[in-house]
Amino acid sequence: MLELENPKDMTITFRQRIFLRYLMAILIDLMILNLFVEFWDAVVIDSFAISILAAFILQILLRVTMMIEHKVANYFKSKPGKLNVFLRWFTAWAILFGSKFIILFVIDVVFGAHVEFSNVIVFIAVIIAIVLFEVGITSLFNLQWMRNTRKPQQVN
Repeated sequence: MLELENPKDMTITFRQRIFLRYLMAILIDLMILNLFVEFWDAVVIDSFAISILAAFILQILLRVTMMIEHKVANYFKSKPGKLNVFLRWFTAWAILFGSKFIILFVIDVVFGAHVEFSNVIVFIAVIIAIVLFEVGITSLFNLQWMRNTRKPQQVN
């Protein structure tokens, strides 16, 4: 098992970091989805197993959306002028907002009646909650006191 308490000469590789990052993101999606299922009748998922798959697909689609948005934003950012600044912000909004309809469509095609959001506003609320929680966890992880290292104590 992974030794987190006493990592003797342990370094985490790039692939391991990516794995842990996406594992955490999928678990956050899973938790938020199931909290909404538990406490809001507007979100219905038939089973925990389906919510695991939904969280996985949701994370993939959110990451693809962010990659597309960043590529388009960088394109307009590299060009001078106020029109390009406007186009950068407008296309970012259009991609981020419009992608929610595509993601909702994919979820509907894949899961049908097993995953239901009463309307698109409910779905957007779930997505906003997921993104805010991910940002919060990432911010917590990046706090200075989390990055400080100390030598492990010897146990005799």
